[in-house]
Amino acid sequence: MTERPSATFTAAPLQQKRRLLKSYITTGRFAEFVEQVFWLTDNKESSYVCFANVHMLVEAYQDSEFNKILNGADIASPDGGPLSKLMKLQYGQHQDRVPGMDLMPRLLEEAAVRGKSVFFYGSTDDVLEAVVATAKAKHPELRIAGHYSPPFRKLSQEEDESIVAMINATEPDLVFVALGCPKQERWMAEHKGRVKACMLGVGQAYMTFAGLEKRLPKWARDWSLEWTYRLYQEPKRLWKRYLVTNSTFVYLTLKDLLLPGKGKRKASSVTVG
Repeated sequence: MTERPSATFTAAPLQQKRRLLKSYITTGRFAEFVEQVFWLTDNKESSYVCFANVHMLVEAYQDSEFNKILNGADIASPDGGPLSKLMKLQYGQHQDRVPGMDLMPRLLEEAAVRGKSVFFYGSTDDVLEAVVATAKAKHPELRIAGHYSPPFRKLSQEEDESIVAMINATEPDLVFVALGCPKQERWMAEHKGRVKACMLGVGQAYMTFAGLEKRLPKWARDWSLEWTYRLYQEPKRLWKRYLVTNSTFVYLTLKDLLLPGKGKRKASSVTVG
């Protein structure tokens, strides 16, 4: 099990983001990410967390507006193994991988201990029921503020305002959002300042948490092979994304590392808190 943090922080536990391609990714140990989320619930009325992988990094590289959303996140977690490895190559520092599939269960465990409440937003009613049932079974003391599956279409302004009011009325500390990338990231950015909680775009984490999908063994995850499993599950939908996105990521990474003035000599970071 990942180490459990014991310190109480008055300042933000995570203080730095490092640039990968055009985006700034939060750095730190897994345990510090856990503490940072709860620091946000105590110190910011509204915040959001992105879990960055290769697909998201390339999407942000090609779409400046989406890059603003990623860079505007209070936490941009290195979800994908290639990001952690690139951090090591580019900056010479170890970076824990912090996937949503690992952080979500840990946050639910900690929320139960700390008396924090959670809300599940997105996905389907069937998936949400499975997630809630699993959470209750694993953590009977967990405060589940509510859950909601929005329509799979563009919401009207009135519908959106009604949903925001409904979420806020339950007074959650954490709102887990599963709408798929980049929809969930755009939704969180649009609702920062409106949804009074820390929002986390966890994507497929609902499925693995509830046991509706299996994860690869740890050794395969350490070799960054999870994308092959997703491709096996949904080849028609994902083959083009992975073929184009992965190739683009390799090309952009090599260009960043090998061309003069790039890589470590051009390393940059920002302070957060």
